[in-house]
Amino acid sequence: MFAFSEGFAQSGSSQLIGDAMGLAGGMLWGVTTLALRTTRLATASAEKSLFYQVGVTAAVCPVLSLVLGETWSFSYSAWAWTSIGLQTVVGAFASYLTWMWLLRHYPATQMSSFSFLTPLFALVFGVVLLGEPLTLQLMLALAGVAIGIVMVNRRRARP
Repeated sequence: MFAFSEGFAQSGSSQLIGDAMGLAGGMLWGVTTLALRTTRLATASAEKSLFYQVGVTAAVCPVLSLVLGETWSFSYSAWAWTSIGLQTVVGAFASYLTWMWLLRHYPATQMSSFSFLTPLFALVFGVVLLGEPLTLQLMLALAGVAIGIVMVNRRRARP
């Protein structure tokens, strides 16, 4: 929250909608993690869990797109197709497969702490790739998340 608070002063209704969608996405990701740990999916392989998620998404999203009246086009640039390919292979396949495998082998509380790095990496990439300003507030937020991850994952000495 601290990392993003600089933008709250300029919040408009569209930014608030985006913030709400981001919060909803985070909550749904948490529900997914709970489902993977507490239902019959806990005994399913990571590949099968990924197949179920991608399969449902592939079936629901085109229908939802049509219901919302979105127009479809396949005339994208080579750069856009490359981006879509990378998102498919790295984002929707390799990273989720790794995440689901890790959830099967390590405690969810320890694994979920690393997901807090996601928005902060986005901020860092914004600085590096888009030339956005690197502020003291952002650096303090990055340090806070790093310290939190170390605290959650360090082993406690037994008395």
